Amino acid sequence: MTCRESVPMNTSKKKISRSFQKWLLLLVVTAFLATTAFLWVFQTRLAKDNTIRLLELNIYDVRDTIKDASDENLLKLTTQIAAELNGTDEISPELLNELCRRYDVTDINCINSDGIIFASTYPDFLNYNMASGVQSAEFMVLLSGEDKYVQKYQPVSYDNSISRKYAGVLLERGGFVQAGYGFERFKEDIDQFVVGVTRNRHVGEGGCMIIADESWNIVSDRNGNEGKNLNVTGLHIDTKAMAKGEVFTADVYGENCYCMYKAQEGYTIVAVIPRSEVAQARNIAVAVTTTMQIIVFAVLSIMIYILVKKLVVNNILKINDSLAAITEGKLDTVVDVRSYEEFAALSNDINSTVDTLKRYISDAEARIDAELALAKAIQHSALPSIFPPFPNRKEFEIRASMDTAKEVGGDFYDFYFIDEEHLAFLIADVSGKGIPAAMFMMTAKTLLKSYAESGMSVSDVLTQANNKLCEGNDAGMFVTVWMGYLNTKTGEVTYANAGHNPPLIRHADGSVERVKSRPGLVLAGMENIRYRSYTIQLSKGDILFLYTDGVTEATNNNNSLYGEGRLRSVLERETSADINSLCLLVKADVDAFVGVAPQLDDITMLSLQYKLPKGEAT
Repeated sequence: MTCRESVPMNTSKKKISRSFQKWLLLLVVTAFLATTAFLWVFQTRLAKDNTIRLLELNIYDVRDTIKDASDENLLKLTTQIAAELNGTDEISPELLNELCRRYDVTDINCINSDGIIFASTYPDFLNYNMASGVQSAEFMVLLSGEDKYVQKYQPVSYDNSISRKYAGVLLERGGFVQAGYGFERFKEDIDQFVVGVTRNRHVGEGGCMIIADESWNIVSDRNGNEGKNLNVTGLHIDTKAMAKGEVFTADVYGENCYCMYKAQEGYTIVAVIPRSEVAQARNIAVAVTTTMQIIVFAVLSIMIYILVKKLVVNNILKINDSLAAITEGKLDTVVDVRSYEEFAALSNDINSTVDTLKRYISDAEARIDAELALAKAIQHSALPSIFPPFPNRKEFEIRASMDTAKEVGGDFYDFYFIDEEHLAFLIADVSGKGIPAAMFMMTAKTLLKSYAESGMSVSDVLTQANNKLCEGNDAGMFVTVWMGYLNTKTGEVTYANAGHNPPLIRHADGSVERVKSRPGLVLAGMENIRYRSYTIQLSKGDILFLYTDGVTEATNNNNSLYGEGRLRSVLERETSADINSLCLLVKADVDAFVGVAPQLDDITMLSLQYKLPKGEAT
């Protein structure tokens, strides 16, 4: 056995790097201090800007919710009044006054098809041309195609000291009816709704929302101070000195906070967040970035140091040749340049580093394989895998399968009872593959189940999950979802679609059709998207077949897609296949089509058969 002899370092050789090291250290420290100071100022400003955006976002969200509730309440009253008027032959002042008292509105005006008020609870309004005023002209849209219109809460044109909200609805006889109410009735209608909107809302981690009425009495506050004056919070708003939408500081419940307020429908909406929380976010950002700076400056210093040591051209070329071989993956290359003490030490260091790198690569490969195997097991354990899952329920049967393209994937399915008679079931496909997709999948799955089990409708589940997934989605990932609720007693399925492939239904007579609906936007694609729900009726023996695009987009060596047509053919052909074998038959047909081509996408399927309504005799 032979080994490389260690060459003794000649301590008499001149170390050309010593003086350079001193100056390099001084420059690095100076640059580090300067950049850290700049970073502190920049992150302070950034933290405040982020706080402003956070406060604005929460205020706008609550403001829009209050406006929607107000619009809905007033439009409901106006629609009821219109129904009353449509049922009478003559509209008299007495009738309008009676309706005004019955529905507790401030005034009612009836406008003909020319836009002229021909009946009103205010005689002064008679024969008024709606098109002649800026505010009243807004309702002229009801004479040009719209069937209803709601105006924002604002001071009326004839008396700025009075604020009201108006809505209009078309009349069957032509023209439309207009009804309005003031803040007292509006407050009576939606105060409890406002409390529910903001009581559990957090701004950041420790912030909150406070809503006060026109008298500065608290309507909603997470500390339960409803009905008390806003002063109990320690917050005082001077509307003359504090502009709406501008950030100011105040002590709220004994803690110094950033605050912002806006007015909406007679309410003042206030968002607050502790300054300590904002400072903490800044400090963390500075700490992380400073750590990265230390690493960057350290690496930069080492690189410059190495360059200075390579003053002898021949030795530089020899070291570069060796390093080039190592960079190409030839990790058995040995660097043996020893003309100077520095080069001898560098040679030894490079050789030692390569040995360590080879060991690290080997260890990392083994660790990654083990972690991927564990991740796959965790992912599959999160999905229902015991079939039949509900052996005591005879109204339906359900079966699902998932084959990932990589060790872990982004597809998933789920099903669970949300009450005694309703089964929630879904299938989804996350953008991307591997660990990031699997993590996003687990988040989406958890959110959907949590919202569904809270009693939300299927459309609200997708709406809330979309908003939650949009938060902090810096990676730009998204997920398509088809989700339904099966009424096991009637066979009715209520469903919503967030950009997913529409399922197929195989009827008991063997015919196959696609479930038609307009798909909404994918989840995490854009905030505040509202999803629509649809219904279908399953009959005895019908099978609802859900799948991801890994089925229809399976590709063979000729770059041909499997397609929906082949999938329908399998369902139509295998009419005798029960629910337990249908997914297996489809997967076998996909495999036969793809052949030896690699699987490019996850293949996930879920089949649900409605058998008998509960209690029906076999």
